[in-house]
Amino acid sequence: MAQAVIFPKLGQTMEEGAIVQWLKQEGDPVVKGDILFEIETDKANLEVESFFEGVLLKIYVREGVTVPVNTVVGYIGAPGEKVPDQAPKPEAPAPAPKPVASPSPTPAAARVPVAEPAAAPAPVPARAPVPAPPSHPAPQPAKVPVPAARLVISPRAKTLAQSACINPARITGTGPNGRIVEKDVRAYLAASGYDALRITPAAKRLAAEKSIDILTVRGSGDSGRIMVEDIERAIRRKPVALSRMRQVIARRLVESKQTIPHFYVTVKADITDLMVFRSDLKARGLNYSVNDFVLEAVVLSLEEIPIVNSVTDGQTVSWRGDVDLGMAVSVDNGLVVPVIRAAQTLTFSELSAQAKALAEKARAGRLTPDEMTGSSFSVSNMGMLNVDQFTAIINPGEAGILAVSSGRQEPAVVNGEVRIRSRMAITLSVDHRIVDGAVGAQFANAVRSKLENIELWKSLV
Repeated sequence: MAQAVIFPKLGQTMEEGAIVQWLKQEGDPVVKGDILFEIETDKANLEVESFFEGVLLKIYVREGVTVPVNTVVGYIGAPGEKVPDQAPKPEAPAPAPKPVASPSPTPAAARVPVAEPAAAPAPVPARAPVPAPPSHPAPQPAKVPVPAARLVISPRAKTLAQSACINPARITGTGPNGRIVEKDVRAYLAASGYDALRITPAAKRLAAEKSIDILTVRGSGDSGRIMVEDIERAIRRKPVALSRMRQVIARRLVESKQTIPHFYVTVKADITDLMVFRSDLKARGLNYSVNDFVLEAVVLSLEEIPIVNSVTDGQTVSWRGDVDLGMAVSVDNGLVVPVIRAAQTLTFSELSAQAKALAEKARAGRLTPDEMTGSSFSVSNMGMLNVDQFTAIINPGEAGILAVSSGRQEPAVVNGEVRIRSRMAITLSVDHRIVDGAVGAQFANAVRSKLENIELWKSLV
């Protein structure tokens, strides 16, 4: 019996995704564990493996198409086995509470098995539950994109347009049903002054390779001759679609700035003694980063001032039971925020180990969607990027985020004397609906005082 291949639901908040690439094609043999396709969610690219053996009989969903989770995307079965011509409609998922969402998509592929579809239970009439109002604004799922209208053009007309390096979408067709025919292309070339254009052979080859419309390029050579550098400028100007990750980042950052009234508090922590202490630890074989100390200082401060570890919908405030600490990690095509769960229960060394492990998974593209959702507060550290100071945008579902800048050698007054000290700016961005100025200042100074308290670190390490 043929088995349905289901587009998997890989996280509690995941509602849809797109197939980036099929690694098996119709008619290919499949064994358990084979990678069938790679999918792109709003948080990660993931490889999906098969639970079934046989032949890939049918593919319903092609690459680049966004579909809801639980959609049947194909069938695996015995060679020649009959399967439906059209994909069955996906079953509606049972309603479940949604966790707090955090931005962060991630880029590369992690390996996830395709779950076998469960047998559908017999329907039981019941009154539909009335959903409770959310405790915070939930991000809206992206709409399934509507495919662009198909260009109707004859093969001869298409070949002529390609050889001339022009975009046939600009041409009005006179054939049946608006079909673009060869004479339409020739008329368009004559009317546009194409024959008067001067272009080097190398520039024309590059324009054809990069699908640049020659008629949109202004030549910089003698008598307006189009050169290779003119095509290269046109390539740089050509709009490039944002990746799904960048689209999600853009949507959530706009949501944050439009719905959360940010305000900012900056203090400078004197980390001179901390750097000496860190060097001493390293000489003893204990290698901790500055970020480890920042994360621990934030966790301790959130326990002292729990209002900063909460979330609001503008009418109610929900205090978070655990410090689920988000940690911004830069990756090739964006930014992801892996979450250290219940960070307040970890020792300093455990916190450091988890932070390093999650950062490595993020850069390798192996984070799962659930490892990037539900943070209650985040830290964005750009200390390694040589910045004096910056402010970060709050992740929707959180009350604040701490921006950590680079340590600087600068003069400071210590016990009435001017000395050179290592100082580091930290800027707190907080939701003003929850946190007032005095509390924001209290929290920022709490983090600073812990970074400067060497006796504290001696007791923790």
